[in-house]
Amino acid sequence: MSTASSGPWAASYATLDDLVAGRLPDDNGRYGAFGGRFVPETLVQALSRLENGAREAFRDPAFRQALDNELSDWVGRPTPLTRANRLGEAWGATVYLKREDLTHTGAHKINNAIGQALLARRLGAARVVAETGAGQHGVAAAAACARLGLPCTVYMGAIDAKRQAPNVDRIRRLGAELLQVTKGDQTLRSAIDEALRDWVSDPESTYYMLGSAVGPHPYPWLVCELQSVIGREARAQILEQEGRLPDLAVACVGGGSNAIGLFHPLLEDRQIEMLGIEAGGTGEDHGLNAATLRFGTAGVLHGSYSTLLQDEHGQIQETHSVSAGLDYPGVGPEHAFLHSIGRVKYETISDDEAVAAVDECCALEGILPALESAHALAGAKRWAAGRRDSCILIGLSGRGDKDLATLMSYPRGNES
Repeated sequence: MSTASSGPWAASYATLDDLVAGRLPDDNGRYGAFGGRFVPETLVQALSRLENGAREAFRDPAFRQALDNELSDWVGRPTPLTRANRLGEAWGATVYLKREDLTHTGAHKINNAIGQALLARRLGAARVVAETGAGQHGVAAAAACARLGLPCTVYMGAIDAKRQAPNVDRIRRLGAELLQVTKGDQTLRSAIDEALRDWVSDPESTYYMLGSAVGPHPYPWLVCELQSVIGREARAQILEQEGRLPDLAVACVGGGSNAIGLFHPLLEDRQIEMLGIEAGGTGEDHGLNAATLRFGTAGVLHGSYSTLLQDEHGQIQETHSVSAGLDYPGVGPEHAFLHSIGRVKYETISDDEAVAAVDECCALEGILPALESAHALAGAKRWAAGRRDSCILIGLSGRGDKDLATLMSYPRGNES
């Protein structure tokens, strides 16, 4: 589903103060001009039930305690904040890595998955459906559902399934049914399309566990609530270790869940610059990148009014990134809002730069980052040039084991 960029939501009068004070999203699920709920009538009641149930759950101390227990005893939180001394020496900066790669299942996705799985059980769901791109949300959804005894079906584009074969096997070993999507672009967009179709067919007994901060309200808000543990922990940790807040917080942005989880708790600290890094792919033309906020326009995709890559007729464009998790033609509405008011700056990193950042992090820190995370590393390095003695906080969203096949086949002679 998509529309062109025109419409009654072209102007936004909301402010950052509204966001940090909890007045956004508003009653219509909007972050200024962005967000909302653009879905078939059959899903309106299900989304309202989800919103009411989630807000009630977050007010319930018993639910909060159950979630905290799972995050601590099963996910492995708090995750470390690692001072990357050798990267810092190379860049002329103080560099800290927020280590979501050290969570159970190896990425930030598990924070959201276990929270939504607890919510699905609380709401009486008989089964869970989910989508996945790089496979990390699929793995997290499968693991969380296994933990709570919920049947789980995961949709994954055939192209992503091929380049993320280890995660396909992990999803199945964790007891979930994995269905490859051979329609459309066969990547994350098509997987979301199929998961939504499944949900529409049975919205009463099926719970849709959306993996990123995209989609119809209340999902962007819900995912942000569950992922904000990243930024809350990081803020406390860097104050303890460094005695100050960072000059920059940086994270990669596809749909945007790990980035919003890092950024949202820091928004009120206005002295902190924030940098979101999109996938620059192999060029600026259509189909060569997934840089939504750089090249996109406003429209509706997957039930939300946000910024997306589309042509003048509102048709969604093909995307490309070496990183499956960033290969998506849209972005979460909170990111679109933060971009529109200038609180967060969004830049691009190319495939070559991301692969070079993987190699540098491996060689200097003994850490194999996910290709998604490598975009943030490369963006942070570029920002650090000419800013000696700055303090940089990087969201390391996941580990790179899943990307080894891609890295081994990457044409190394193309590195910049």
